[in-house]
Amino acid sequence: MAPKRTPKSAAPAMSQATIRKLVADSVVAALEAQAATMTNADNTNRNTGQGEASVARKCSYKEFMSCQPFNLKVKFATGTLTEEALSWWISFAQPIGIEEAYKIT
Repeated sequence: MAPKRTPKSAAPAMSQATIRKLVADSVVAALEAQAATMTNADNTNRNTGQGEASVARKCSYKEFMSCQPFNLKVKFATGTLTEEALSWWISFAQPIGIEEAYKIT
């Protein structure tokens, strides 16, 4: 027995003009939302003193070392490895753990 066919929907098809208007309205709404987000971010940066006029502060060697700069260098360097070098790093880091591997200088 053949399956019964259901009649097609009687809803009218949308015209090209209607579709274009919907797309245009969506784009305008997205652009307005993005502009509002960027305005809020700019105000936040101005209020916290961050931005173009920020000034670097001096720190002592002890303060600098407390930021663990060597770990940062290792993390950055290992993040740029590819192919055989990445395979080597993974085989090196797995047995000792990634946190211990980051501590190497």
